Amino acid sequence: MSAKRTKPCDEALIAGRQRKAIQFLEAAETVREFADDEADVGDVYVTLCVHAGIAAADVLCCRALGYHLEGDSHNEAVAAVGKVGKQHGADLRVLLGLKTKASYSSMTVNAAQRKRAGRAAQRLVAATR
Repeated sequence: MSAKRTKPCDEALIAGRQRKAIQFLEAAETVREFADDEADVGDVYVTLCVHAGIAAADVLCCRALGYHLEGDSHNEAVAAVGKVGKQHGADLRVLLGLKTKASYSSMTVNAAQRKRAGRAAQRLVAATR
């Protein structure tokens, strides 16, 4: 596990990360909407939701704490955004918990996991608006 690295925020970083959070979420919804079968694109959908949630968490931390975290420690990222709001931490934990399965594993996410990821990403991105 890597050490926590904080990165200070400025308005350009906040605007850029918010733009990416929205774009990732919109892309996820587009992929899901146009798929013949949602299960066929489930891993892509969840991966895009994960990226949307991470970008949104960065925005929330920047606004509330003045920094966001960089590095590989999911627990530290969840703890940081959890300082901003308990639900934000819970939502990021859900997304990061699905990251490996959706992005790197040969196993596919199921319908309940897709639903949880979508809701978590939507709540995090909505909180940035």
